[in-house]
Amino acid sequence: MEPGNQTAISNFILLGLWEDKALQPLLFGLFLSMYLVTILGNLLILLAVSSDPHLHTPMYFFLSNLSFVDICFTSTTVPKMLVNTQAQSKAITYEACLTQVYFFMIFSGLDSLLLTVMAYDRFVAICHPLHYTVIMNPHLCGLLLLLSWVICLTYSLLQSLMVLRVSFCKETEVPHFFCELAQILKLACSDTFANDVLLYCVTGLLGIIPLSGILYSYAKIISSIVGISSAGGKYKAFSTCGSHLSVVSLFYGAGLGVYLTSGTSHPSRRGSVASVMYTVVAPMLNPFIYSLKNRELKGALRRLLQPRSLLSER
Repeated sequence: MEPGNQTAISNFILLGLWEDKALQPLLFGLFLSMYLVTILGNLLILLAVSSDPHLHTPMYFFLSNLSFVDICFTSTTVPKMLVNTQAQSKAITYEACLTQVYFFMIFSGLDSLLLTVMAYDRFVAICHPLHYTVIMNPHLCGLLLLLSWVICLTYSLLQSLMVLRVSFCKETEVPHFFCELAQILKLACSDTFANDVLLYCVTGLLGIIPLSGILYSYAKIISSIVGISSAGGKYKAFSTCGSHLSVVSLFYGAGLGVYLTSGTSHPSRRGSVASVMYTVVAPMLNPFIYSLKNRELKGALRRLLQPRSLLSER
């Protein structure tokens, strides 16, 4: 690139999901509804776990943290998209874009690491039930959560600082509804080799390694369940893992689709649509998936939502 093609930009243009202006009111209503359902559903999970002493266990401790992260994850991208849709504007400032990149990387990484920790929790509960309370003690749970936060905060800060050294061209249209790092780097005029290497390393650290850990945990879990003689015991073991497996499949399946589409030199809107699955749909569905067949959580939600007087009458 010639120096004349570089500029100190002040805004990026987010092209969004569809160009058709007639669809904008429909998109606004749809995403506003999904955002509100996400906030309400995950907030109810948080309140139910914190208010019910029976749910003060490692599994629900990590689930409540996952709900908190999902609220933050969705709030990183959707509100700005709603504002832009309502204002008929696609602009986002350079500073706001980098801030969005920073927090998006934090909470997407935390989602991945928490799902891995939850898989380990189920592995210990099913494969080593007699030692579960000893292994998954409060100290270890807090340490695993703290380590997840430290990893995500560190790499997100490092990646964001490295973006500051990148020069961008006059062409600042991002084929997405939020500032995704991989798409932002494609607009750079300066060399982004170091940024790309770090991005791929982080993808391996927070994508491949956690997924491998989850698959290994469930391979051991399935092996242990097969050895259970009673059908009731097998059903109970599978039921405790079914919800987590559904969430993992939804998150990593959508993430893989986004990764494959973003790797092309000319990404299409399909990548943006795939991103909706793990940035909006997955956080919205998680509370329903976890509470659908979980009697303890459904009971806690019922006690939370119903007046105590009605419960005492029953």
